[in-house]
Amino acid sequence: MILVLFTWLWHMHFHFHVAHVYARLGYPNAQHILAQRYLQGAGVEKNEDMAMRWFRQAAGQGHPHSSFNLAVGTLRNMTMVEKLLSVAAAHGLLEAQQLLENIFKSRNLP
Repeated sequence: MILVLFTWLWHMHFHFHVAHVYARLGYPNAQHILAQRYLQGAGVEKNEDMAMRWFRQAAGQGHPHSSFNLAVGTLRNMTMVEKLLSVAAAHGLLEAQQLLENIFKSRNLP
C-alpha cells in the first residue's frame, strides 16, 4: 500500500515538473495544465495567482480553455472590486461613485 501511495505521489510530482519545463518553453497546453495544477493544488501548493499567470500566458497564445478560465478569474476579481467600490461609494467617496457609475454604464451598452 505504501509503495502504491509513493508511486502515485511521485508521478504527480514528476508530471508537474515535466509540464513546468514545457510551459517555460512556451507550449500553451503545458501552460494550461500547469495553471490547472496551481488552481487545484494538484502536485503543488495551491496558488491562484500563479494559476492566473499561467492561464494568461496560454490565453495569449490562443488557448481556448485558458481564455475561459482567465475570464472567470477576472469576473471573480471584478465582483470583489465592485463590492469594495460600493463600500467606498456608500461612504461618500466621489471617485468610487463615478467609477461604479462608469462600470454600470458600460454594461448597459449594446
